[in-house]
Amino acid sequence: MVPLLCSFIRLPLSICAITVIGMGAYPSVSSAIDLSMTMEQAKEALATGRQTMEQAASVEDIAAVMKASERVIRVGADPEVDPCGAHAILRTRRYWMEYFGRREAAESKRQKQEIRMPETKIQEILDMPYLEVEIRLCGEDEFFAEGAEVALQQDSATIRPVDIGPAERGRKNAGPTPSFRSRFTARFAYADFDPQTPGTLAVFFPDGNLVNIPADLSKIH
Repeated sequence: MVPLLCSFIRLPLSICAITVIGMGAYPSVSSAIDLSMTMEQAKEALATGRQTMEQAASVEDIAAVMKASERVIRVGADPEVDPCGAHAILRTRRYWMEYFGRREAAESKRQKQEIRMPETKIQEILDMPYLEVEIRLCGEDEFFAEGAEVALQQDSATIRPVDIGPAERGRKNAGPTPSFRSRFTARFAYADFDPQTPGTLAVFFPDGNLVNIPADLSKIH
């Protein structure tokens, strides 16, 4: 999704070209699903992302940062406890600001000069109308997730995504029982759901199977 986001907001190549090691973050102290995030708050989130990357001094540090970044925007099973448990990653505006802050730090180190995102590009991220949701789950064959769809259910409302990306071909898990991990991404319009209401991500498969992922959006940080 990162290349798509870079294309969408036309970020400077120097920011979009930073390596994937900048993808982690430590938890933010404020709510991630903030529909009224200001420019000042966005810059604070960028600074938080830069700081975490500047403090990561080893591969182990980076791995810890990456796990922490997803922990605070994850709903469903904990993959560290249940590696095949269905879960989802909710990439919000705040997540993207911290993400690009980490990329700023990584690129600044590489170029040995301060790299910062222009305010016009920050505003474009703040204006993005969609929440990106990445669904991760397991099945019995490598193509099990093809054709899967997802909806967010809140009380009596069923919220459909504005679009759904194709599922990845499953990757085999280690162990005696055949199983495969896959994932796909959907985007939900912020205007369509209540970020303070608990709900469920319902994943529908072409064969009629259904997987429910509890999603209390109010607890996302």
